[in-house]
Amino acid sequence: MEAQEVKRLKTMAHNMRLHSLDMALAAGAEGAHLGGGLSSIEILAVLYGDILRIQPENPEWEERDRFILSKGHGALAYYAALMEVGIVSPEELQSYKSDDTQLYGHPSMNMKRGIEFSSGSLGQGLSLGVGSAMALKWKKQLAPKVYVVLGDGECDEGSIWEAAASAAHYHLDNLVVIVDKNGLQYDGPTSEVMDMGDLAQKFACFGFDTVSVDGHDVEALHQALSRKVDRPAAVIANTVKGKGVSFMENNPLWHHAKLTQAQYEQAVAEQEEQA
Repeated sequence: MEAQEVKRLKTMAHNMRLHSLDMALAAGAEGAHLGGGLSSIEILAVLYGDILRIQPENPEWEERDRFILSKGHGALAYYAALMEVGIVSPEELQSYKSDDTQLYGHPSMNMKRGIEFSSGSLGQGLSLGVGSAMALKWKKQLAPKVYVVLGDGECDEGSIWEAAASAAHYHLDNLVVIVDKNGLQYDGPTSEVMDMGDLAQKFACFGFDTVSVDGHDVEALHQALSRKVDRPAAVIANTVKGKGVSFMENNPLWHHAKLTQAQYEQAVAEQEEQA
């Protein structure tokens, strides 16, 4: 990648973190899933900033790539990305979790806002992705791809591996899985709740072309997501839960929590220091 493109994606990720903090503050006592949202910022920035074939002015474009946020608790990053590309307005972003919002705590299908699928019940998104990839092939739409973002805790679910087996069996070279591997889930460290071992090796054993990268390195993510493969692809993105905010990083209490004004101001100040 050109240095200018790397800088652009880093700037987009920076802006998305600020948008996420704004939404969390606006949610007030409702709280927000900050930890898993912040860990997936760079993943969503690279996807929406350069990888996905979409038309922001026409979210229902038939030839678009499909995106599924299976880990629905990463919605803050999703909505922030949709705003960055002009599908969601700043005013809509500030309505997050309010009574009259279309941007709920977990994404709800809304094609006019670029949200392909409802998600949040973990373990379902890869099955949706497999079905969508198969449908595109049956319809002879060979250009669009399907991208699915999973959480590593979500990979405890048996449905993930049934879908993975199906993807390989049906030779779905138009399917790309990205695992946001931040090492924490609601109940604690993934290694203690359900140790799944080497996820890259597991996906490879299921027939995926698999790579592991630093999930906060936009250049490494871009390279991994741009590679040409002849079978389903998997990218294991090693991330930090709560990335970018010192008191949230690797802190399971920020899986879902309320953000106070003082905490918000500290978090924003840290973003400016890191910019």
